[in-house]
Amino acid sequence: MLTPHQPSGGLEGLAALVTGGGTGIGRACAERLAADGAAVTICGRTQAKLEEAAKQIAPHVGHGGSIQWIAADVTKEAEVETAVARALEPTGTLDGVIANAGGGGGIGPYHVQNVDDFLRVLHLNVLGTLLCIKHSVPHMVANGGGSFVGMSSIAGHQTHLWFGAYPAGKAGIEAMMRNAADEYGHAKVRFNAVRPGFIATELMAGVPRDSDVYKSYLEQTPMQDVGQPEDVAKLCRFLIGPDSSWITGTAINVDGGHGLRRGPDFTQFAEAMHGRDVLDGKPPQR
Repeated sequence: MLTPHQPSGGLEGLAALVTGGGTGIGRACAERLAADGAAVTICGRTQAKLEEAAKQIAPHVGHGGSIQWIAADVTKEAEVETAVARALEPTGTLDGVIANAGGGGGIGPYHVQNVDDFLRVLHLNVLGTLLCIKHSVPHMVANGGGSFVGMSSIAGHQTHLWFGAYPAGKAGIEAMMRNAADEYGHAKVRFNAVRPGFIATELMAGVPRDSDVYKSYLEQTPMQDVGQPEDVAKLCRFLIGPDSSWITGTAINVDGGHGLRRGPDFTQFAEAMHGRDVLDGKPPQR
């Protein structure tokens, strides 16, 4: 939501797709883009969440912008293709994509990772982002350029103890953003990654505020607080908009300085789930 002294506008006539737009960071990004005049399409797997998000965003739409939704699973190619087509409807073009859909899996050391769950996380983060690139790039090229934002994490470049596939998935997104920036720079299509730290979303509500895990976040964050979805949305709006026209192939932290130190410590959770011996590399008891 815009603050009283924050200028608005500047995205009039642009069309954008935001995946994972029903909650958290995705919803905040969609609201900010629509408030500044963009025709925004949000997608996600749960229709009820998308409908509620669009309802909540609608009062904040400004400068000729709009908000619409479509249910889509980013790991299914046909559904991604349909979501991109839906995003083209308001203006006939596509100017930007925020590939926000993603997530993690079970906490635990690598020698006890469930392969199916590991692949699910990689598919959601890496394959989902790849499919968004595949089906949006031709439209942005035809439009004379555009901006693609891949949602990474501080886990994409800092160790996150016991996070399994999640750091690998986010690092994969960053690698794709760099490569795609090089491949499509001649066509004026830009690719950048965003690295949120601890953001107060529904997902992170599962970390108790009195836990050692939460304490580890604050201890490793120079600004000694957690971020809000709107903090990430401000950066994404900048990257989608014309003021970032000479920025591509980079990854930008929005983490209160957490990237200057070390990642969070989820040992408290992992030890409760698996026991100390397993964390020390021993096989689990059968």
